[in-house]
Amino acid sequence: MNSSIKWAAISVGGVLAIAHIGILGHLIRKQPQEVVQVPTINIPAGTPYSSYKIEAGKDGYSIEYRANDPKILESHKSIDLNKSQNGLFGGKKYEDRKEYRSDQYTMEGVRNMGGASLPGGKSAKDVECIVADAGARSQGAMAGTAISTGLLAPAVMNIPYIGWLAAGWANLLGQRVGEAAGSQVNSMISDC
Repeated sequence: MNSSIKWAAISVGGVLAIAHIGILGHLIRKQPQEVVQVPTINIPAGTPYSSYKIEAGKDGYSIEYRANDPKILESHKSIDLNKSQNGLFGGKKYEDRKEYRSDQYTMEGVRNMGGASLPGGKSAKDVECIVADAGARSQGAMAGTAISTGLLAPAVMNIPYIGWLAAGWANLLGQRVGEAAGSQVNSMISDC
């Protein structure tokens, strides 16, 4: 009986061994299927507030990258206040207030006050003319004040009772005339 069990175990083991060898041979000889290669996309990392949109199809792929997205940060607040109280002499005061506030912020948390940009924008020449005009007005105002302080103020200072006031008016007049003259001279020189 021992020999029959021994031969049964050998035959079962042999069948299993041949089956394993057959399966391994089948797997090794199996034709490789065509594998679709997916492209490797190196997306920039480490930038806060960035968004990516990747679309892939049979014909290729496209990537849309937006740094600092969302470009506009918004905050919405609403306040409802219903308050009543007795007045000083028994009259009732009632206050019903509703406020709604919508703000836009930059990434640094600074609130947008609006009005910083014009719809059409300004050209570099326009900006240059505005800066030159501001500087010319400032220089003209200083020159006009200096001239009026040296020439007009001593003359009007001797007016009784209002001399000190007239000297101030003379300085203001000199400042305004100098500012206008500086702007005129700048417009002729700068071709603005």
